[in-house]
Parts: sequence; C-alpha cells; structure tokens
Amino acid sequence: MSDKNVINWFEIAATDMDRAMAFYSKVFDFEMAPFDMQGSLMSFFPMPEGGTGGALIKSPENTPSMDGSLVYFNAEDRMDTLLERIEANGGAVVMPRTSIGEHGFIAMFRDSEGNRVALHSPA
Repeated sequence: MSDKNVINWFEIAATDMDRAMAFYSKVFDFEMAPFDMQGSLMSFFPMPEGGTGGALIKSPENTPSMDGSLVYFNAEDRMDTLLERIEANGGAVVMPRTSIGEHGFIAMFRDSEGNRVALHSPA
C-alpha cells in the first residue's frame, strides 16, 4: 500500500464566482481571490505545503449539483459554528451533525451554488 494521499485535488463548480467566494470565505473564515486559469475562472482554497488542494471553478464544463462526488471539509472542533455560518450565508444544512461512531461526526450542506458538500469532525 502506498503512503501517499490518493486525493490531491478537487474542484467545486460555481455559477457566480463572487457569490461562491463570499460564501466559502465567510463560512470558513479565510480569503479567496479569483484567477483566470486557461479560460476558466478559479479561486483556490487554502492548502498546506504538500497537502490536498482544491478550488472553486466557473466554466462551461462544470455545473453545480446535489448529486455525484462529495467533498468533505475538515470542520475540526468547530462544526456547530460552521453549520450556523452556512445557514447565515445563503447555504442550507441538508444533514445535521451526525455521529459516525469512533470516527467522529459528519454533516452535509448545500452551498450558495447548489452543490452538496460535507463537513467532518473527529470529535
């Protein structure tokens, strides 16, 4: 078995980049900025050196969806705070904080663009 992380990049579709950046910035308390990447508009999530990265993307090939792949954001010990911010900033909680036993808690939400996204907290 490899000791490398199998996931190294993800993209979350946006139809309104300003709205999507504002949503994620306010929910997670970090700044995002748009960049033109080969004809697509992208905005990168913070990424530690050598860690998994990702971005919001606005392009004709990407459509927000409540179906398909699911990205889990690290909620650390602030899941309840993040869920409150999601609702306060144009998103909706679609599955509240739910125990997954010894693995912690998960929750799912619809972001400002209509994507199903999730949170995970180890405690």
